[in-house]
Amino acid sequence: MERKNRVLKKFRKEIRSGIYSYLVLKLLETEELHGYAIRKFFESLTSGKFVPSEGALYDLLKSLQKHGLIESFWVTDVRPRKCYRLTELGKEVLEEIKVEINLLKEVIGKLEEVGE
Repeated sequence: MERKNRVLKKFRKEIRSGIYSYLVLKLLETEELHGYAIRKFFESLTSGKFVPSEGALYDLLKSLQKHGLIESFWVTDVRPRKCYRLTELGKEVLEEIKVEINLLKEVIGKLEEVGE
């Protein structure tokens, strides 16, 4: 049982890492958001079942920014908040990743049909 849990934890981490990156880019495609709003989006979208920890989300945002896919800026309306938006490179990469995601959905769908 312990071995199963270790393996599941590892696979979930690997799968979620890429999916979280895609979802953040996809979300920022339509609006600029701060980290808390991004996390709330995950909670709402998944009924709280697929939400990165605060630390993981901010590490992800830093990584996306390091790679030039998003940029941050400060908003000081009510209180200072760091917001994020897609860069041009981020938009280009997102378009390519959408193709990969659609291919994965197609392959998973076919595998599900075979298993039925």
